[in-house]
This record gives sequence, structure tokens and C-alpha cells, in this order.
Amino acid sequence: MTHMTDIKIAQAKKLLHIKNIAKKLNVDEDDLEMYGKFKAKLPLFLIDEEKVKKNNLVLVTALTPTPAGEGKTTVSIGLTEALNKIGKQATVVLREPSLGPVFGMKGGAAGGGYSQVVPMEDINLHFTGDFNAVEKANNFLAALIDNNIQSKTNNLNIDPRTILWKRVIDMNDRALREITIGLGGTSNGVPRQDGFNITPASEVMAILCMASDLDNLKERLGNIFIGFTFDNTPVFARDLKAENAMAILLKDAIKPNLVQTLEENPAIIHGGPFANIAQGTNTIIATKMGLTLSNYVVTEAGFGADLGAEKFLNIKSQFANLNPKCVVLVSTIRALRHHGGAKTEEYNTPDLVKVTVGFNNLEKHIENIRKFNIEPVVAINSFVSDSDEEVAFVIEKCASLGVEAVLSEGWAKGGNGTTDLAKAVVNVVENKATQYKPLYNWKSPVTDKIETIAKEIYGAKNVEYSKLAQLNLRRINRLGFNDFAICMAKTQKSFSDDETLIGRPEGFTINVREIEIAAGAEFLIPILGKMMRMPGLPEHPASENMTIDTNGVISGLS
Repeated sequence: MTHMTDIKIAQAKKLLHIKNIAKKLNVDEDDLEMYGKFKAKLPLFLIDEEKVKKNNLVLVTALTPTPAGEGKTTVSIGLTEALNKIGKQATVVLREPSLGPVFGMKGGAAGGGYSQVVPMEDINLHFTGDFNAVEKANNFLAALIDNNIQSKTNNLNIDPRTILWKRVIDMNDRALREITIGLGGTSNGVPRQDGFNITPASEVMAILCMASDLDNLKERLGNIFIGFTFDNTPVFARDLKAENAMAILLKDAIKPNLVQTLEENPAIIHGGPFANIAQGTNTIIATKMGLTLSNYVVTEAGFGADLGAEKFLNIKSQFANLNPKCVVLVSTIRALRHHGGAKTEEYNTPDLVKVTVGFNNLEKHIENIRKFNIEPVVAINSFVSDSDEEVAFVIEKCASLGVEAVLSEGWAKGGNGTTDLAKAVVNVVENKATQYKPLYNWKSPVTDKIETIAKEIYGAKNVEYSKLAQLNLRRINRLGFNDFAICMAKTQKSFSDDETLIGRPEGFTINVREIEIAAGAEFLIPILGKMMRMPGLPEHPASENMTIDTNGVISGLS
């Protein structure tokens, strides 16, 4: 087992100047927009749609995770290292971490062990300022809305009771879910109920990830639906003339960020929506940049395949005309034990019986990926608590389903620990890849699209709509938004909307509480069960274990 001191030495070694990483992609250093020595922005004119079509896209997802996650980012980075080792020019394309989880439960999101992107501390913190730009653009629109309500000469007659737009902050802060603003007299605005979402849940983030260029970004920002006037006329951001100023705030954030892996391979990191409350994938621009500059792109979709992968395949791939050729399903023995009934304190205790029972969760994800006409590979992300018998069972059980399962040791060994996984992925891409197909057509009725996801992906028997959701459906129809994609907001802990139903639940009902409209992003967001768009901090946040010394050296952030 590799010691953390060894990993710290690897992290501390002198990084390649980002200009040298750019050379590996055949990018002229004069085209880079530098953010110090180890970070840079890539200009959008580099994207070549013909190259995008020719190169190979690999999606990394997972089975339904435990609260700590199963290591998709670590596997994605390790797989990229190994693809380069076996002679395939590869780039990893990832989302940017959100400060909420970094300081909350999960900690950093730049990979782990010897499979990391660096400079890790910068990436996990403010990076190149993209999250700050999204937050400012979102909150500027909020300020415009309240300013317009207050105005006596430039008033759109907005009914404050109908405003759907919320402010955002990139922190887990449950106290901001429901607030009252505008108190303190007439000079401070009109009092009304408001609230905050976390920045990755902002529609501005969703739009950034769906935009094809700056003009498209501006158009989408203008299409943001705000609410209604007192005479029931819909109001959009363009009615407040907000789109140009918002695009100005995002003019640099729209450009993908170039960094590197520990083994000095290119990494593009851009955009950061959560998969349980948003679409959970990096920007279309970043994915196409990677596919322009390298033969293989390894990218990740958040949480389990029922969330991030479903949205990647039904929303992002369909809109951007992408053709993912292989899906890597990350599994851990501890997660299989969990789905077999193990308690938290038993996650690291070998138990073949629980792994056998828990395998039904992974099997459902395998079935789901094949519904998109894509062949999966299972990566067993290795932990020291894994027994040989448990690993052998998963490999043999997957083989009986016609799926190759490979032990992935990227955390401990970097690319050397994931070469078997890389070979399995290349085998699918070069010998088994077929034309991906989405599960539904965007032009299908809204309820048909929701029920397709609920029944085909989740395994639900029924879908029920609250009275509010039924009113939302009528509003969507009235506004002409029926052709939008569906972006489910659902717990990541279960196939169902009840986080206690582990494994592969059957016969359950999905409850649609309400349906939000993201007109700029062009999707509808059904809110399932008790799902919230502003997380809270755990009792013992990850921040408690972080330190910074007098020289500015940070520890505990990974």
C-alpha cells in the first residue's frame, strides 16, 4: 500500500509549465491565456467540429454511491494516465469542484493518491474564478429584478409573488434556503420571500455548460424565465436587458481551463453542476475542446449512472451531437456491501454474502447503459479492505453478463495501476462501439419523458404528481416549453426518491413534488421527493481537518 508521504512527495515535485502541457496538445503557447505557471484558459476558436466527430469519447460513471463517493474522478484520471502509457493520446475532461462539498462532507474533488489533477489546492479553491463569475452573473440578475420592482419609472410590473429566480452562493448553508429580503423601509426595496441555491445549482451554471459559444451563451441568458407580471405576462431576463451584462461577467468563464495530471498529461476542467440537482457534467465546450485536441477524451458524470450518466446521455450528448463509445461503471466492494445491507461501520469488513446481494444495484446500472446502445466496462476501484474472494466474484459475475470487470488501482499506482482498465476500454471503443442512441426524444410529451426515466432508468412502477407539479405542467404547456429535456433532481443514494431504499428497489412510486423551468438551459427540472437545491453542512465538516501553515502550505484539502 502506498503511504501518503509518498503521494505528498509526488505532489510536491516540480510541475511542468503549462506551456509544455499545451505542446502535448499541439496548442501554440501564444494562444494560451495564462493564470500563473500552471493554469491557463484555452480560446474557443481551437474547437474543430470535424475532429470532434472523429475522436473517441469515454464516459466514467458509477453504481449508486455511498456518502463518501466511489472514486469516479480518481478512476477517470488514472484511466487517462494509462491510456497515454499504452500509446493512446488522451486528455481527461472534468468538472470544477464546488466549495460547498470541498468544505462540507466530501472534501476535495481533484482525484486522489497518484491519480490527481494539479495544482490540486488551486483547483479545489478559487481556481480561475469561474464559479465566482457564475455566482456574480446569477446575483446580478437577482439585483436587477428587485431593482425593477422598486423602480417607479422603469417598472415591468413584475408580481413579486411569482418570481422564480433565486440568489446563489458556493457554500453549504441551510440557513439561506428560505429568507426574507427588502426589510428596513422603502429605500431598501420591496419585502418578499426569497432564498439561495448553491452555485452549482444555478441555471447560469447549467447554461454555461450547455452553451456552444459566446453568442449562444448570451441568447440563453436572455431566455431565463423569471416570473410573471401582475397581468400574467411571462417575464424573461432579456426584458430586463440583462443578457449582455451577464455575458460580460462570464466572458472568461466560458473558456475551458487547462491544467495537468501528476503524470504530466493534459487535463481540462470546466463547469461544475451537481448531478443530483443539475445536469452533472462539464461544459459542452470543454468536451469538444478535448475531442479536438486528443484522440481519446475521458470525462465524468456525477454520482451514480441513474443521475449523471442519464443526463449526460439524454441531455448533453443529444444536444451537442456527441457519440460516447464506452461507459466505465466505477464500482467498489464497500458500495456493494452497502447495497447488500452493510451498516456504515461494516463497509470495510469483508462479506461475500453482502457483496452478492448488493451486486443487483450494479447489474441494474449495466442494464441501463446498454439501453443507450453502449457497452460498459466495470472498474473495481481498489481498497485495502477488499478481499480476493469479493473481487473475484464481481469479475466472474460481470463476465456472466458479457461485461469485462477490471481491478483499478489508480489511487496507489497511477497509470501503472489502470493499464488493464485502459486496454479493456480500448477494446470496447475499437471493437464493440456502436452508435449511441438517447432514451427519449426531446419532443415527446413532458410526462412521457419523466416516466421514461422513472421506469426505464430507476425501475419505478408509477409516477405521481403533486397538485403543485400538475399546476407546473399546465404552466409549462402555456409557455410552450414542452420540447425541453428533463433534468431530474433526485437523491443520489437510491434509484428511487427515497434514500433509504438501497440495492435495486422494485414496485416503488416516484413522487414529483414540483417542476422548475430552466428556459435558458432548455430543460425542465422535476423535483423528486425531499430533494433540496441548497445542501447543509454535516455535523463535522471536512473543513475541521484543514490547516494552513505560516508559509501558506495547505493540508487536508484533498
